[in-house]
Amino acid sequence: MMALQKRVARVSTLPLLALRGLVVFPHTTVQFEVGRDKSIQALQEAVNNDQLIFLVTQQDVADEDPKPDALCKTGVVARLQQVLRMPSDIVRVKVEGLYRARVRDFLQVEPFMSVEVRESLTRPMADKEQETAYFRKCRAYFHQYMELARDVSDTAVNELMAARDNGIFADRMADILPCSADNKQKVLDALSLEKRFEELARILVDEVRIAELERSIEHQVQSSIDKNQRDYYLHEQMRVIATELGEEDDPVSEADELRERIKALQLASDIQEKLLKECTKLAKMPFGSHEATVVRNYLDTCLELPWHTYSEEILDPARARKILDRDHYGLEKVKERILEVLAVRSLTGGSKGQIICLVGPPGVGKTSIARSVAEALGREYVRVSLGGVRDEADIRGHRRTYIGSMPGRIIRAIDKAKTSNPLILLDEIDKLGSSYNGDPSSALLEVLDTEQNHAFVDHYLEIPYDLSQVLFITTANEADSIPAPLYDRMDVITLSSYTAEEKFHIARNHLVKKQLKQNGLDARRLRIADAALRLIIDGYTREGGVRTLERCIAKICRKRAQELVSGKDCAVTVTAKMLKDYLGPRRFKEESGQRTDEVGVVNGLAWTAVGGETMPVEVAVLDGSGKIELTGSLGDVMKESAKAAISYVRSRADHWNIAGDFYKTKDIHIHVPEGAVPKDGPSAGVTMATAMVSALTGIPVRHDVAMTGEISLRGRVLPIGGLKEKTMAAYRHHMKTVVIPQENEADLAEVDEVVRQNIRFVTARNMDTVIETALLM
Repeated sequence: MMALQKRVARVSTLPLLALRGLVVFPHTTVQFEVGRDKSIQALQEAVNNDQLIFLVTQQDVADEDPKPDALCKTGVVARLQQVLRMPSDIVRVKVEGLYRARVRDFLQVEPFMSVEVRESLTRPMADKEQETAYFRKCRAYFHQYMELARDVSDTAVNELMAARDNGIFADRMADILPCSADNKQKVLDALSLEKRFEELARILVDEVRIAELERSIEHQVQSSIDKNQRDYYLHEQMRVIATELGEEDDPVSEADELRERIKALQLASDIQEKLLKECTKLAKMPFGSHEATVVRNYLDTCLELPWHTYSEEILDPARARKILDRDHYGLEKVKERILEVLAVRSLTGGSKGQIICLVGPPGVGKTSIARSVAEALGREYVRVSLGGVRDEADIRGHRRTYIGSMPGRIIRAIDKAKTSNPLILLDEIDKLGSSYNGDPSSALLEVLDTEQNHAFVDHYLEIPYDLSQVLFITTANEADSIPAPLYDRMDVITLSSYTAEEKFHIARNHLVKKQLKQNGLDARRLRIADAALRLIIDGYTREGGVRTLERCIAKICRKRAQELVSGKDCAVTVTAKMLKDYLGPRRFKEESGQRTDEVGVVNGLAWTAVGGETMPVEVAVLDGSGKIELTGSLGDVMKESAKAAISYVRSRADHWNIAGDFYKTKDIHIHVPEGAVPKDGPSAGVTMATAMVSALTGIPVRHDVAMTGEISLRGRVLPIGGLKEKTMAAYRHHMKTVVIPQENEADLAEVDEVVRQNIRFVTARNMDTVIETALLM
């Protein structure tokens, strides 16, 4: 190729058009759009003259109105080939670059720029061999780039190859390369052919490296796309095959859906890994197989659990107290314990050790108060009945190898609550049994251990589940029936039997309203007088709780509803005299007016599962040969207490002026009434000894004195349990004095205030105190 001939540089005065992000080279044709007013006026000036315009690139693309110092110094003098006005005041321009030029002076800035430019001539290379080497190297780089890139048109390549000299070749190559405007401007600024080739070679090396990286990325993306397309194609084939076979459900797509649900839960890594493995197993199993059904049910069970769902806890002690008082009368210990839980959680944001066990006779509100506690705390409430549960798998679940396996009751309760921090009531925990299937009470040890239940593992799930946020409340009738390790894990609160006054308030404020609503009545149609309620309590019920009392009220409401249906639509107030018509004859007679001081009859006190009861002990002394008769369904322990009492009386016969040979000449018959009811325990020892002393001496026993205590052979009065319930029975039967063991004196603090105010307590260390208090000497 021939070099440019030396000639004189041209100087011209031309309108200036600033380009944004675009560099125009000599001997190239370019199309672009113009929208700025100053640029459009520059174009108009060029059209009105000789069609020539100076094109220069602005340094900052974001500059809307560039000043002279914001423009590059070297540009191109171009000829306008086409100017076409477009909608929205846009002008499309086609120009042909003629030659390089450099700004000498700005003649005008407004309303458009006008400059004086001088042509920039290309300086050829002195060494032609070196020029040829530069040319070949750049062309080799360009061919390497063309093998990698597909964004250069054939027309541009043909024009490049038709270049007449090396300078034009370099300019056209820089024009078609997709490099930045800054790199293109550097080529345009290079007046030396050697410098121009060096810049071009640097740009080509960078572009080849970028093109290789793009090719590599494209190959990786294409490989991934091909794999995804292949998998999609195979999955579609499997779906079509399953449809043709009548198996609409596709295990693979189902497994994919389950995977997405598992990942969305954001579980711990070990749990997520296990569930994803189960999904993989499901995808490989034929549809309809038993194993697939087992895996599918397992995954559905796991995914339906509320892993990260928690109820918003309400920590408002005033509101909680209001709800508890609204639903229950009394039960102050339970209410205070719940308010303590609220206070601790308010200060710490959470606490452990919140496993409460409510122990008390049936009907005192153990189960119902748990529902009120759940409402007070804003938690979901779930009741789990443990009565009669004999299989350990009921608590911890069945392993999936068994047909019909399912999670245990604890996990099912969590699933039912749909939250991970519900209040779960474990009802009748003392009624758990054990069999060859295991001991369910042992399975509860982990559930009710706050140090372990954060990772409770159900046999069915086989993955840990956090129970530490669950508030467990358990109920029991007898604390003695709860296994010791389980009992030790719970905060036990004892609920005593209700007093007659408490029953009256519960009936008037709660039970009557409840039964009126349940039987379709209102206070206008039926009212139960206070005297009638007290008579129901005293004459028709004999229990620690209020269930029988509620049934009596319900019976009155039903009879009233029957009257209304029969046409007797009038207001009725049930008085004490009318109770016989509604409930029948009085079942329990008032005993205080009929009791008299008798010989050989002593009021003992007994504890039962439904509260305390009085237990009269009768002793008859008959002429005979020293036989001892014990009747009344007495247990072994109680029989031994009777024998100990007899031996004590024999040892102290002289003190009470009893014939020393009475054990030879007299038969002694000890009887405890209600013989069909089994009785056992050591606490009737002092009662039987007192009755024997009375029978042998003929001295009557005070009818308003009751007693309890175990007796030793030397006459010591030993401590007993259940004092609170026993004293409640004494109060209910209008006893004035109760004799208790001296070692039980500290337990008087647990006795209800109303009992302490109405009963005189005598503490006895030995039988002398008991005899002096009970006999009319």
